[in-house]
Amino acid sequence: MKANEGKQKVLIGNSFPFSLIRCKRLIVESGAVEALRNVLTEAGAVSFWGHENTRTAAETVLGVSLVPRTERPALTLSPEKRPMLDGEEFDTCWLLSPDYPGGFRPAVGEEVSPDQIEGWHVLKLTWQ
Repeated sequence: MKANEGKQKVLIGNSFPFSLIRCKRLIVESGAVEALRNVLTEAGAVSFWGHENTRTAAETVLGVSLVPRTERPALTLSPEKRPMLDGEEFDTCWLLSPDYPGGFRPAVGEEVSPDQIEGWHVLKLTWQ
């Protein structure tokens, strides 16, 4: 079942594995937090959020739950080379990534506290 049949739920995460981009064309657009919030409020989220320490802060910003259906969800590819999660295919994926102070880079394995987040960056990925 494609997620965009009927009312499309929104595939959302904090990053996307580029090794899963196998399509001929992918459009990446920068977006606004408010636009993402509106889309999520209307359609609901299917989350593959990967960092527990930033999830709560992202939920506060977006006003929706980003708890994945399963612990440590793993995206796969459909036969059409689009992302799939829990058997559901998507042609769009939204990413919400935290902005940190310039030059900041956490140590390997370090959990970043929400008070280090200066803002958020939104990307919309569309498979064609």
